[in-house]
Amino acid sequence: MTVVPYLKFNGTCRTAMTTYAKIFGVEIEMMMTAAEMPDFDAPDGTQDHIAHCSMKVASGEIYASDSFMDGSGAMDGCSIMVSLPSNVASRAAFNALADGGAVEMPFQPTFWSGGFGTCTDKFGVKWMISSLEEPAQG
Repeated sequence: MTVVPYLKFNGTCRTAMTTYAKIFGVEIEMMMTAAEMPDFDAPDGTQDHIAHCSMKVASGEIYASDSFMDGSGAMDGCSIMVSLPSNVASRAAFNALADGGAVEMPFQPTFWSGGFGTCTDKFGVKWMISSLEEPAQG
């Protein structure tokens, strides 16, 4: 069984997922617009909205689309957790995600990780970024 977060955007899915692919150094595996969907009559003005997008990040996946029938609200109470191999990679991803957004917990060493931080990006997605490096002893 696999659990995959599915993000919903209000017309910014393409930009958000392209940004995430760049930040995490991955490829978008699939991106389909509403106009490309078979047997789907997209509401006026949404033909270029993303009906489905997917990418692999770290050891998991992220799926996303734009909302077509109703607007999506903020992701209150939910965060995407990503653990990266090094403090350097984790800090770089955290800083890129926080750029234009809001930092809740600055990226810093913790008792469980060499680095951890939480932020909400400019698209309204909440992130928890952690390093797989052990915390410094001392």
